[in-house]
Amino acid sequence: MKTELKAAITQLSAERNLPKEIVLAALESALASAYKKSMSALEQDVVVKVDPESGEINFYVQKAIVESVTNPNRELSVKEARKMRATAQLGDVISIECTPKNIGRIAVQAAKQVVLQRLREAEHRIVYEEFTDREGKVVSGTIQFTEAKRIYVRLNKIEGILPANEQVPNEHYYRGQRLKFYLLEMSQRDKEPQIIVSRSHPNLLRGLFELEIPEVHNGIVELKALAREAGHRTKVAVATMQENVDPVGSCLGPRSIRLQSIINELNGEKIDVIQWHPDPAVFIANALSPAQVASVKINEERNTATVIVPDKQLSLAIGKEGQNARLAAKLTGWRIDIKSFSAIEAERPMTQEPETAAEITASEVAARESLEEAPGEEIGVAEPVEIPGISEAPSGKPEEKYIRFAEDILVQALKAKVPDKMKNETKGKKKGKVLKYKKQDEHFIDDEGEE
Repeated sequence: MKTELKAAITQLSAERNLPKEIVLAALESALASAYKKSMSALEQDVVVKVDPESGEINFYVQKAIVESVTNPNRELSVKEARKMRATAQLGDVISIECTPKNIGRIAVQAAKQVVLQRLREAEHRIVYEEFTDREGKVVSGTIQFTEAKRIYVRLNKIEGILPANEQVPNEHYYRGQRLKFYLLEMSQRDKEPQIIVSRSHPNLLRGLFELEIPEVHNGIVELKALAREAGHRTKVAVATMQENVDPVGSCLGPRSIRLQSIINELNGEKIDVIQWHPDPAVFIANALSPAQVASVKINEERNTATVIVPDKQLSLAIGKEGQNARLAAKLTGWRIDIKSFSAIEAERPMTQEPETAAEITASEVAARESLEEAPGEEIGVAEPVEIPGISEAPSGKPEEKYIRFAEDILVQALKAKVPDKMKNETKGKKKGKVLKYKKQDEHFIDDEGEE
């Protein structure tokens, strides 16, 4: 008997991952409940003592010693108590042995159910205490099954719930899929812990950075700000207090392998890691990456920032459906107004100088020159050309004028040196033709328009 009882307690302890003391206490509580149902002693205070070494099981009824007995099931007079124990005093609790000779089948079945229930409650209590310390952290789980409005996830022998509002819209979940979740909320309901997890919370990304990047885990690199649109794009601002440490490079890793592992965990969500800066203007310019910013004007009273970008960078700064500008505003906490050079020029009065030092900063001029200055094909000329102003066209046929290029002078020089023999060869041909070089078509034409 003692060997079987001890083996059963050891097996239950191993299967449920519970200490043997908890299993033994659950067994004693179940036997006490079975005794009360079997002996119709529901009002009595029954205590069971089990010795796993010897295999003995003893039942006791506890009664309090009082002067005047009102409830015989729980109270005992001083006179009756001293018959059992001579040292009994008023207010003591005396245990009276009431071990039955045998217990019926129904009572044994009830004891079995109570044992399983007590073990389940003990298991949930231990898991609840374990996960309470992990609230607000990243946990791993496996999807058990899906419903229309929620998904059930298995987390270390306990079940978690992934609501519809905490799911990523473009992610597809299936049974057996193993993912990382952010432990959003932990509560105790109906004697069972209820765990709410999330895949769309911004802190999920923070936890993944701590898991994948040692500098973030050790505190060398700090995540100053984070803005996320789950499933699409995320911007993370990082900084460090230690010299000779590149916070952006630390997050990327060699060949961006660290950041790529986080992207793979989020099913391809784009992540921009930028350098945090205490100056709001510099921080806003960095937040609009990958767009290039010409200048940033801060209005602290209205908490707004006017950002001027080159015309070709305007769409990149705004992003698809305004996503880049929206994430930059969330990341920095400033309201950002993005304008191009053309918009700034259009807003200036017509009588005002187009470019003055008061309106256009040196950075704007430098950006404008670097962007708008395109190298063109240089064409050499034999002499300076003066382009006349535009006047009204005459009523007759306009006279066609040509600009004298170096090629024209070269042709005239060659014609002057043609030998008389070559002139005789051209005898009989139409005279009076003068060749002209037209730059647009790059061929020679005569006065009558023939090539």
